[in-house]
Amino acid sequence: MHTLLALLAFSGALLSSCGKPTPVEPVPTDTRHLSFAKDQIDVDYGETGFSVEVDANFSYRVDIQADWVVPDPDRTSTAANQYFIARKNEAASPRTATIRFADQNDRYYAKEVKVTQAANPVEKVTLTIVDKDATPETKALFANLWAVAEKGWMFGHHDDLWYGRYWYDEAGNSDTKAVCGDYPAVFSVDFAEIMDDRHDSASNAIRRRVILEARERGEVILACMHLNNPKTGGSSWLEYEGDKEAAKKAVTEILTEGTATRAKFLQWLDRCADFALNLRDARGNLVPVIFRPFHEHTQSWSWWGTACASDSQFVALWQFTVKYLRDTKGVHNFLYAVSPQMDEDYQGNTTGRLLFRWPGDGWVDFIGMDCYHGTNNKAFESNLEALEALSQEKRKPCGVTEDGKESFTEANFWSQYLVGPLGAKRISLVTMWRNKYVGSNESDKHYYSVYPGHPSEDDFRKMYADPRSLFSRDLPDMYTLPEGYEIK
Repeated sequence: MHTLLALLAFSGALLSSCGKPTPVEPVPTDTRHLSFAKDQIDVDYGETGFSVEVDANFSYRVDIQADWVVPDPDRTSTAANQYFIARKNEAASPRTATIRFADQNDRYYAKEVKVTQAANPVEKVTLTIVDKDATPETKALFANLWAVAEKGWMFGHHDDLWYGRYWYDEAGNSDTKAVCGDYPAVFSVDFAEIMDDRHDSASNAIRRRVILEARERGEVILACMHLNNPKTGGSSWLEYEGDKEAAKKAVTEILTEGTATRAKFLQWLDRCADFALNLRDARGNLVPVIFRPFHEHTQSWSWWGTACASDSQFVALWQFTVKYLRDTKGVHNFLYAVSPQMDEDYQGNTTGRLLFRWPGDGWVDFIGMDCYHGTNNKAFESNLEALEALSQEKRKPCGVTEDGKESFTEANFWSQYLVGPLGAKRISLVTMWRNKYVGSNESDKHYYSVYPGHPSEDDFRKMYADPRSLFSRDLPDMYTLPEGYEIK
């Protein structure tokens, strides 16, 4: 029996050894290796440089599958380190990109690195502009007028580049610069002689030149309009009219189709449009202008004032003018500024006076005021406070479009009656009225700002040194849209 069992066992072993062989795992022939120190990279929202550490035993190519990730031009990538730049994320939400690493000879052999960029935490500032088709530079100026008030207020002077108390039409001259070594941040000028029956005046060539000089330095252009009366041919001022009743009909006739007054006024607007559309800087771009037609409309002295037009007529005149320039003539380099006269302390009705004959939120870009407060700080402070509050409420930049005291002699005028009341208020600009050219005629005291030899020279230089007073050299790029701004 034992012999039989042994025999059977031997037979089983023999059969087993004659069956299928035990399978052997094949040795891999693809020895490629590709890995990363990190296959998920997080970057900040600002423009950021980053690298990908690569471990590979073959030559690979890199495919960036997003337009906001680019090779770093300042660092040379190697097989072990690839350098990239993530461009700034302007959006309020995060974004992702994929960087694909593939075998140079086999695009199917690939691995990926994912890059996630954080959302931009800067909240967009949205402002509404009158002209939706405004040029990019005009929209940028609009935004910067709002933004610059965080830093301080721009000093301006009417006709400062054209003439001063003792000089006339000298390129590069300026009473302001002669005292402090710098030009005003705001150059104020009058467009009336471009438009009305004085349009052939030789002075218009000077006007164009000095506007362009200001623009090339990056300064801001502010334009008023002391327009003659289109009904009578007289001046802006009612008091000088021989026939005051005829002069008072100008607005009524402008708003009436078919009248000779309307035809003449439109011709004047055509000249304004022609000037604006041919006012180009050295780069060929249209020069933006803060245009303030029908200024001091709270007063009775102009043919558009309270003695000549009803509230509704004034609003209609404003809207008619803006529509014609913007929509009919295609002027897209104007910002529209309202500028009531605000000289006194209005004791509780200050905001009401600022809004007197308000043309409508959709018809005003800039809230100005002509404030000849002189040395009345109480009036100036009250008006500034109301102006600042209205600016914040309407979300429109604001400023003092005319200011000063005629023939002032106070040695501390600037620190006492300008810097003091302004304080830290969010006001974009303060513009002094002109220094009339008088030559050697010292009896003519029509000046509103400093000039060489004036008693306030030293005080003016102190104001210039104040960090909140902004002159030409202090300005940011006023014609490039600042970060975080959206204009609608």
